[in-house]
Amino acid sequence: MIGMLVSDGRLRLDETAPVPAWQRPGDPRGEITLRQLLQMRSGLRHSEAIDPVYESDEVRMLFLDGRDDMARYAEDQPLEAEPGRKFEYSSATSVILADLAARVLSPAPNPENRRQAVADYLRTRLFEPAGMKSMLPEFDASGTLIGGSLIHGTARDWAKFGEFLRNKGSVKGAQIIPRQWIEFMVTPSPREAQYGAQIWLNRTPTSGESSLFPDRGPKDLFACIGHLGQYVMVSPSRGLTVVRLGKTQDDKLAPLVDGLADVVALYR
Repeated sequence: MIGMLVSDGRLRLDETAPVPAWQRPGDPRGEITLRQLLQMRSGLRHSEAIDPVYESDEVRMLFLDGRDDMARYAEDQPLEAEPGRKFEYSSATSVILADLAARVLSPAPNPENRRQAVADYLRTRLFEPAGMKSMLPEFDASGTLIGGSLIHGTARDWAKFGEFLRNKGSVKGAQIIPRQWIEFMVTPSPREAQYGAQIWLNRTPTSGESSLFPDRGPKDLFACIGHLGQYVMVSPSRGLTVVRLGKTQDDKLAPLVDGLADVVALYR
């Protein structure tokens, strides 16, 4: 959705992200660009999946004090690093991106207008052209798409999304989004080799543990990774999209990822 809005000329990658709260004179968050948000290197304070779970920012945003206006919770966070300097995976960043889309698309700021504008844009520009008939996005009380968490769909429709990405944004010969945007998505972030722009890459990580299997799988493989074992894996060189929907607790994920690597290895 962000790529389409950039293609439409309604957002710009390397200009200040148009978050009103960041535009006050002297606010250092005004230096954050759309590119940095997409690559998870905004510098905003965030703690993902920490213990105890109720202190994790994504849990607070989704279920506790941030739940009614998730974008405000995410955008109110101060900087903990200079924008662009540090990679930190953040579900809240995807909510900020969803808020930016709503601000661009909605003629009025009320929740219903925001919901309708984003839902219509997704349906007409992506879901219907790609044949994804089951897709159901969820929104918070302020009308912001719950980016990074809640778009429901069948496994077959998620596979259609994977194929859309594998074919560099085209469906049956129709180019829905510029090929260059998909290429940008799968280009490693300057601060983390296993992450592109809102998507995970099968590369040896710059720091931390691998999210995929760079020692076993193709280098061009990339993936959408959901909470508790949901995957859309795509390898253009092998003509392959693999979807796994289900629930697997964090301490059991390693065998699951090994099993997915076994599936990918069957296709040469």
